[in-house]
Amino acid sequence: MNTPLRLGISACLLGEKVRYDGGHKLDRSLKEAFDRYVEWVPVCPEVECGLSVPREPMRLVGDPATPRLVTEVSGVDHTERMHRWTQKKLSSLEKMGLCGFVFKSRSPSSGLRRVKVYSGLGEAPRLGRGLFAAAFVERFPHLPVEDEERLADPKVRENFIERLFVVGRQHSLSPHPAESMLRNRW
Repeated sequence: MNTPLRLGISACLLGEKVRYDGGHKLDRSLKEAFDRYVEWVPVCPEVECGLSVPREPMRLVGDPATPRLVTEVSGVDHTERMHRWTQKKLSSLEKMGLCGFVFKSRSPSSGLRRVKVYSGLGEAPRLGRGLFAAAFVERFPHLPVEDEERLADPKVRENFIERLFVVGRQHSLSPHPAESMLRNRW
């Protein structure tokens, strides 16, 4: 029997209560469509780097190319903590043979695109990428990555699925039997 594709995902999208407010962002359509065919590898950068649930909300500040991860009210900077954890986590994920990753949109750690980066000078925020998502994409530039918002678009979703199976084939050097079933489910 072939093993399922390993797919990294922001843990809150699987219903884990890891968000700053103690909640989750369960995405039922992702779970329902993929559960039978993938082995989820849930990741929550904030909790895994040692922050509590609940916790003070955070945001990115500074230069969008090198933003800082700072709590919104008290101004505590968690950037270095997140960078240290990220490097260890990426090494661990590299050994797992992931075929791709689904990120939580707009998250200061896991947002893949359109994450607000504040200047601190009263200017309108610019857009950047969450710290973990940016490091993941830099480390694994050929792996397919998306966020749950973009995967709601059928064309984006279909393309993502195709790319997952290409990577899965590269990992196993044989076609994956779940490919046609997953395609037909969408």
